[in-house]
Amino acid sequence: MADNADKNYAGVWDSRLGFGKKSAVIVIDLLQGYTTEGSALYAPGVVECVKEMPDFLDLAREKGVTIIHTRVLYTPPNYEDGGVWIKKAPVLRDLVLGNPYAEFCEEVVPKEGEPIIIKQYASAFFGTSLVATLNGLDVDTLIITGCTTSGCIRATAVDCVQYGFRPICPRELIGDRHEGPHEANLFDINAKYGDVISKAEVMEYLNGL
Repeated sequence: MADNADKNYAGVWDSRLGFGKKSAVIVIDLLQGYTTEGSALYAPGVVECVKEMPDFLDLAREKGVTIIHTRVLYTPPNYEDGGVWIKKAPVLRDLVLGNPYAEFCEEVVPKEGEPIIIKQYASAFFGTSLVATLNGLDVDTLIITGCTTSGCIRATAVDCVQYGFRPICPRELIGDRHEGPHEANLFDINAKYGDVISKAEVMEYLNGL
């Protein structure tokens, strides 16, 4: 099936954008709820993603690349800032201040001075200052990492290209709760919205800065 899809898309939906003149990194929602067994949000693919993040972040910091973090937070008891989405996905009600599931994973806690964007919906662009931040930095390329592939990663990649930025998605630095949706969404992102590359390729890019 995968081979047939590759052949079907070849030469039609498989071009590359590449890196532009200046990049930033976004780390999307690497929160403890996704990496804690017993949490309804638990996603094994996110556990693996978090393991791959520290050396990547260290290199990005060494090279002076801006790192932007996002987290989802809602306001109890009515969760009105979650709108219809939290009705569709009530599991997100765990993401409130004071709940450990809403805290950053220890391996990716933001360093002092790194921007943190609070969001309530899938895309890191929706209802946030991300576009203005990237424009202010003269960034044209966004290296997208975090979770989950089929939700916030895909939504962010779609908005990223629609706002005129180049989405770069290193596959080892992105995770989901199941391999099927993970691979299907990486396939679609790479075909239609951005470049899905290896961690090694993005590390090579950073080393060359």
